[in-house]
Amino acid sequence: MKQPLTEFKPPMNMPKNPKIRAAHISMMTATGLTVLKLVTGWLTGSMAVLSSAIDSLLDIIMSVANFLAIRHAEQPADPKHPFGHGKFETLATIIQALIIGLSGSWVCYESAHRLLTGVTLGRLEGGMIVLAFSAIVSWQIGRFLLRTARETESSALKADALHFTMDVYTNLTLLAGLVAIRLFKIAWLDPALSIVVALYIFYQAFGLFRYGLGDILDERLPETIRAEIARIIDQHSDHLIGYHRLRTRRAGSQKIIDFHLTLCKHMSVEEAHEIADHLESHMKEKIGRADITIHVEPCPYEVCPGRHKCPGDYPLIKDTNATPEQTDRS
Repeated sequence: MKQPLTEFKPPMNMPKNPKIRAAHISMMTATGLTVLKLVTGWLTGSMAVLSSAIDSLLDIIMSVANFLAIRHAEQPADPKHPFGHGKFETLATIIQALIIGLSGSWVCYESAHRLLTGVTLGRLEGGMIVLAFSAIVSWQIGRFLLRTARETESSALKADALHFTMDVYTNLTLLAGLVAIRLFKIAWLDPALSIVVALYIFYQAFGLFRYGLGDILDERLPETIRAEIARIIDQHSDHLIGYHRLRTRRAGSQKIIDFHLTLCKHMSVEEAHEIADHLESHMKEKIGRADITIHVEPCPYEVCPGRHKCPGDYPLIKDTNATPEQTDRS
């Protein structure tokens, strides 16, 4: 029984780490498609097929970069890198964006040159078959990489999945162009379509660069995650007074979170530690892979109703992205 296209599964003898395994499969797939397209493009003289081959060649470079970056990113924290090595993935994403942009420039230049000097094509049927086959393979690998990226929260694999998904649309567009050229003898359509593909490549490169730059500049985590953090703290409101100075950022697939937690000033150090420790464990369970730092502070109230009544007598102080002086009550 044939396996459905949307249910691609890797061979059993692959690495056990899902991120490294996905990067390994991506690398092998990109290599096979590149060789096939380069040979077909050279035989047919089609710029459309050659531009697709260059795109697949970049897939190899990016897959190798991802493979190396993910291997480094998965290494545990050490004295020199106390927050881990997650930003290796971010670096791979930035490199991918720059390489994709350069490839778009080459395709655009070569296509414009062919439009001005003329185009000679032959054996277009072979190009059609290769582009159709490439679209099917890219669809399967792209879905597999995206699923793995979501499960492992890997920015590098997400970028790789995006590029393979992009290959599906570019291959289908170029295939439609070759069919039109074959039927209507419009040779100039081949480089013209390649320019359209180059513009699309530029667009995707910009998106990847912007995503990676957000991690480099320590852009805060999405609002959905921040809302989940607030919801978890709300669930522990019976034992605490509030929180503020919530700061979040990402390093590859690692989320880094820190905030100040306000507790009754009459609590013992052991009790305060137990509450913070339980809160941290709950967040890691719900949010996933995260490095969480909680700074415990005593309540600011001069009149205290008692250690066991303090949290219940005051509404929960919530973080509003303001300064502590604005969030703490006098």
